Amino acid sequence: MYATWYRPLEKTVSCLSKLYHCLESSVFTGLALEAVEVCTASLQSASKVIAKRATPMDGQLFLIKHLLILREQIAPFEIEFSVTHKELDFSHLLDHLRRILRGQVSLFDWSRSTSLARTFSPRILENQIDARKELEKGLKSTCEEFIMSITKLVVDPMLSFVTKVTAVKVALSSGSQGQNLDSVLAKPLKTQAFASPDKVAELVQKVGTAIQQDLPKAMTKLMLYLQNPSTRLIIFKPIKSNIVEAHIQLQSLLNSEYSAEEIQSIGMLSISDLQSQ
Repeated sequence: MYATWYRPLEKTVSCLSKLYHCLESSVFTGLALEAVEVCTASLQSASKVIAKRATPMDGQLFLIKHLLILREQIAPFEIEFSVTHKELDFSHLLDHLRRILRGQVSLFDWSRSTSLARTFSPRILENQIDARKELEKGLKSTCEEFIMSITKLVVDPMLSFVTKVTAVKVALSSGSQGQNLDSVLAKPLKTQAFASPDKVAELVQKVGTAIQQDLPKAMTKLMLYLQNPSTRLIIFKPIKSNIVEAHIQLQSLLNSEYSAEEIQSIGMLSISDLQSQ
């Protein structure tokens, strides 16, 4: 079971499993909290190294895989993975000392509002640390990063084009009637160099190639790290949704700015065909 696990994770889980029934709950809770924190930090550090030596995708998938394992392995422990740290805070004294030095407050004013006992009493700060929640937070963040990186890998040309068109439209709509707009912005969209039917067809072809080649490679790597089909599906569904949404945005733009003949020449994959893949 441990064969493909990162060694610090293996040692953490093994140690906690052996100690769970040997220690008092309060003692084990403190130990487990610190162990999970250190293990999570170690996984994040290893992920960064892998991202540099291999690819960012490998680093993300490594972290997702091992955070999932860690979450699964600590689930049976019937303890709270949270602790409240209390510390004394004297930061408010600095402001009061400044007021004394400026003569705004007397050091010997023993009135109730400014008595030394009240003024120089430290504040108690409470800081709750929940290792399980931090683990979940890190897992969610890494999954979102992976999803967005694959989305960008596949449909970045399409997203960049839609963003640029939106910027042009905003520039046009913000100009008043008496204002001389730039001649380029004043042209119909499809007559501009970056938005000609040929240019749009080119970016559509790039995205189509990425769907046929880059996306399957990414999914193969996903299968390499995550063996559970349901887990892979949870990650893949938003990727597919993002890809479909990018096509919907471009299709809507084409319908409003280009003729039927031009749309046909662009050769964009239909939304229904894309959703069925």
